[in-house]
Amino acid sequence: MKSSLPKVLHPVAGNPMILSVLNSVKKAGCSEARVVVGAGAALVKRVVEPAGGICFEQKEQLGTADAVRSANPESLKGDVIILNGDHPLLTSDDISGFLSEFRNSNCDIGLVTAVLKTPGVFGRIVRHKGDIRAIVEANDASAETLKIREVNTAIYVLNAETLNEYLPKIKNLNSKQEFYLTDLISLCIEDGGKVCGIKGKRHVSYGVNTQVELAGATKVAFLRKCRELMENGVTIISPQNTFIESTVNVGASTVIYPNVYLRGNTKVGEMCIVEANCVLTDSVLENQVEVKAGTYTDKVKIKQKAIVGPYARLRPGTEIQEEAHVGNFVEMKNTIFGKGAKAGHLTYLGDAEIGDETNIGCGTITCNYAVDKKKYKTKIGKGVFVGSDSQFVAPVEVGDDAVIASGSTITKNVPAKALGVARGKQYNKEGYKK
Repeated sequence: MKSSLPKVLHPVAGNPMILSVLNSVKKAGCSEARVVVGAGAALVKRVVEPAGGICFEQKEQLGTADAVRSANPESLKGDVIILNGDHPLLTSDDISGFLSEFRNSNCDIGLVTAVLKTPGVFGRIVRHKGDIRAIVEANDASAETLKIREVNTAIYVLNAETLNEYLPKIKNLNSKQEFYLTDLISLCIEDGGKVCGIKGKRHVSYGVNTQVELAGATKVAFLRKCRELMENGVTIISPQNTFIESTVNVGASTVIYPNVYLRGNTKVGEMCIVEANCVLTDSVLENQVEVKAGTYTDKVKIKQKAIVGPYARLRPGTEIQEEAHVGNFVEMKNTIFGKGAKAGHLTYLGDAEIGDETNIGCGTITCNYAVDKKKYKTKIGKGVFVGSDSQFVAPVEVGDDAVIASGSTITKNVPAKALGVARGKQYNKEGYKK
């Protein structure tokens, strides 16, 4: 990968690829997931263990069979599936299918294979009368064997007893002096056992070993998510240029414009519009919300029929109430913005509560961060009219139906229905230019 980040932590469609595999394992109903870690073990553990993976460290990289030995296979019972941490396109349906086919096959080992147009460096599956006889690595294959398009995906399904019978017998009699898991197949066949080929789709074989392959996997994952949403009634204008992570939910009849990135636990309701170049992270949009171009949200909630943007920035803790309007170049942080309230443009509201139907004029600022490095709250009531270029030095409160004169710096509470004015007196000096 030519990167200081451990390979399996590289993100595919926003999710570290090892988590993609673990999530598929859990969805498939596997009772336990053991993860063998080596290089970058401390970092990998910090990601894997909170997700329910049990980590086992391979002290030296002595091959794939040695990696499996590191996972204490002697304590396993029942059926075991051995997967790769760098195959992020594997789905729970794939895993369930492999397990089901193995259990119905009466085989000792199920080897997952795939047929590729260009097999490249994959080990070839050699069959005799339909039965698997060997796996031949590409480096060791003859010209005739290299013509075989069925390849080993390095996914194995077998019973724990079979694994523990043959794993100790694997030797390192090869040029690299490594213990290869592929030797399970030859040992089983030599012992009169039966190895079945379980056919997988092409994506099952897709492993990530370079940044180019990482980008390829990410592209497939995003397109897969777009297809899933479109099949459920979401309009995506350009799936090739839309980036929606697997954890995101989008309701039917919603329209997604190009270059939109929906991340994390974002939930978009029905009949919403998300225009181009928006980035929504861990945000909730209720039904009929319109998010205009270039808007950025992070951990916010936008209630139904609200309009946000273009070029708005909504930061964590912000909640936009029904039918509110947040316009261009408005930033909010930790703010409750009332039903039907309006902030048309060029405004910062931080640590604030804004009442229903209140109008926030252009250039309004809540001065929430004080010299003592603490943050203070601004409360503006219902039906308030805030003139342009006003500042509120928190903590401060404005009562319902009050009016704030343009250009005011409000440092004291303003009663309901009052006019608050706090600005310097104007002086005109005649003949000043002379």
